Amino acid sequence: MTFSSRLLNSLSVSKVAAILPVGVALSLGIVACSPQTTTTPPGAAKTETKAEAPAATGGKTIALSGAGATAPNPLYQAWFAAYNKKNPNTQISYQSVGSGAGVKQFLAQTVDFGATDSALKSEEREKFPAAAGKPIQVPSTGLFVVFAYNLDGVKDLKLSRESYCGIVDGSIKKWNDEKIKKDNPSATLPDTDVTFVHRSDGSGTTSIFTKHLVKACPNWKAGADKSVEWPTGTGAKGNEGVTAQLQQTKGAIGYTEFSNAKSANLTMASLQNKAGEFVVPSPESAAKALSGVTIPEDFAVSIPDPEAKDAYPIVSLTWLLFYSTPKDAAKGDALKSFTKWALTEGKPLATELGYIPLPEEVVTKVTAALDAK
Repeated sequence: MTFSSRLLNSLSVSKVAAILPVGVALSLGIVACSPQTTTTPPGAAKTETKAEAPAATGGKTIALSGAGATAPNPLYQAWFAAYNKKNPNTQISYQSVGSGAGVKQFLAQTVDFGATDSALKSEEREKFPAAAGKPIQVPSTGLFVVFAYNLDGVKDLKLSRESYCGIVDGSIKKWNDEKIKKDNPSATLPDTDVTFVHRSDGSGTTSIFTKHLVKACPNWKAGADKSVEWPTGTGAKGNEGVTAQLQQTKGAIGYTEFSNAKSANLTMASLQNKAGEFVVPSPESAAKALSGVTIPEDFAVSIPDPEAKDAYPIVSLTWLLFYSTPKDAAKGDALKSFTKWALTEGKPLATELGYIPLPEEVVTKVTAALDAK
């Protein structure tokens, strides 16, 4: 059975099982930020997870700190809360500061772990401190980036490649532009300005998004990276900042991770994929983007423009970053225990919040990588 078949079969099984009350339950998926409040995150209170075994802390409280990607932050907060409930001696804090800042803190060894939506570059690996051994990069979940918008009376917006490329490069300035009207003949599109909202900070979400633009948009000139020179639009910090800006600005459209848009009740556009199909963003359509993907040894998977007919077009992994030789061995062991729990017993939380849990064969590879460090 192919990877794609296992993934799609899992969707059907999860639906029948009806494990969770919201969304589509995926038992298999693919594959891998200012400080957040410590209130119980969505899903943590109503989803019971069961740890296989308590973390080996010897009865001593271990406090772990991390920083990085904003896109998986809702999931990470839910995982940390649920894990602490089962393992009260392990406390994990996380700063949702963006992938760029997270990688910098990780390389500077000011945190116990980092998190990024953009796999480590060779130049970042070269900066890794020798005393910390080598960087361990493992995926935590799959995620996908959406175009969310604030446009009264328009609920089922379709954006062709020509349309969304025009929005991000500034060539489409009005909502009633002929390119947008062509694919939305029944929509009442106003003669108002398009306000494109993008990230202002170094962002793995931006890296995912711009890698897709390089493939999908012939006129895109700004390249792909955590930060780029945007030809148009207004900036906001973090996926949380983009979400807030979209909520506050009529006529705004911007990119953010699906779970952030979902939790904020933002309206999301259907996007035209490489096969020419308009695809509604969902965990199911995002999972199809990973059909036939090969997982390399460093887990640095990139799918900037998936081929599958029904695949959502902007999908990626997100990664956790560890030190092979941590300053505190007990902290290293606690992180290993947490990660193994998150990728197995923590899967229901990933599904509930709109992420794509890793398939078993990837979890096995991640476990081996952690055990080898």
